[in-house]
Amino acid sequence: MLSFIYNLVSNFESSHGIRPNLLYLNEDHLHHLSDEFSEEYDLFQIMNMLQMEFIIDNETMHPHVAWTRIMNTKTAMC
Repeated sequence: MLSFIYNLVSNFESSHGIRPNLLYLNEDHLHHLSDEFSEEYDLFQIMNMLQMEFIIDNETMHPHVAWTRIMNTKTAMC
């Protein structure tokens, strides 16, 4: 799953000239992705490592990526 996401990110960046910051996936995809990390990593650590926010939608057939201007929660808290 991790290599698939890496390919999605690379293709998106090549096509659009910007790195995606959203990953759409369903719960099964999320479990497969989580399995590729050690138990020490929680969901937020995985998101930080991938530098993407996750949109979990069980109607998502295949993981896909997108870019949006999202508010940085650290900035919003200041």
